[in-house]
Amino acid sequence: MDIELLRTFLEVSRTRHFGQAAEALHVTQAAVSARIKTLENLLGVRLFDRLKRDIRLTPEGNRLEYYANLLIAQWRKARQDVGTGGTTAQLAVGGSLRLWDILLQDWLHQVRRAQPDMAVIAEMHSPEVLTRRLLDGVLDLAFMLEPAQLDVLDIRPVAKLRLQLVADRAGLSVEQALGAGYLMVDWGLGHALTHRRLFPDAPEPLVRLGTARMALSHMHSLGGAAYLPESAVQAELAEGRFHRVVDAPVIEHTAYAVFPVRSHRIELIDPLLELFDGM
Repeated sequence: MDIELLRTFLEVSRTRHFGQAAEALHVTQAAVSARIKTLENLLGVRLFDRLKRDIRLTPEGNRLEYYANLLIAQWRKARQDVGTGGTTAQLAVGGSLRLWDILLQDWLHQVRRAQPDMAVIAEMHSPEVLTRRLLDGVLDLAFMLEPAQLDVLDIRPVAKLRLQLVADRAGLSVEQALGAGYLMVDWGLGHALTHRRLFPDAPEPLVRLGTARMALSHMHSLGGAAYLPESAVQAELAEGRFHRVVDAPVIEHTAYAVFPVRSHRIELIDPLLELFDGM
């Protein structure tokens, strides 16, 4: 199997357009069509329904997407493991979108300082995708807030997130901060339930954001209030650009490291998780 056939398939699937896929892959449209035809012949199925103004995956094409992504990820991991000279080890690590900016980026820097010769693959995905990639063997280690409780996965707490309600204006009450300018950051289902329990009478937020970075950018540009980690707003609080909502309760969540119980990289993972103690 030529890995480029799978790359081409995924690009056509992403763009739903042979011409755009050709531009992204820096090949001709005829080459893209030929690769898809070759792949279809190899598998003995039709992967796309070619309509006049649209290209849609067939049921067979939908099923192939999962395996194509898996094979390409495994190939990338194998190529780095085998072909990168001078490395002492390799680690494929993933983290949820919620954790990279506020926790994992600094940890990754610590890892690179502690293991400068180690080959690293780092990815961001939803918790569901991270879990699947752990089970498929694509990832060695993942970080998330609400890991799936599976017997085949080892789950270890590595950090506490202390979320504080902060606003761009001083002197706000909790009710005022949770008003029209409130930004609801998605910290997961547990956070949503805790938020509802603490503030049962709060109005429905007009703005919901997926990450702390999005909330910070919004507050810098347009103002507002949000529950954000202390570490993410230290500079703004010190400079007086943001202000704590004094009477608001602190909400704590735990970040977890997740890896296969029978991981053959456990001797590498253990000392790297200890780096969180010094952060």
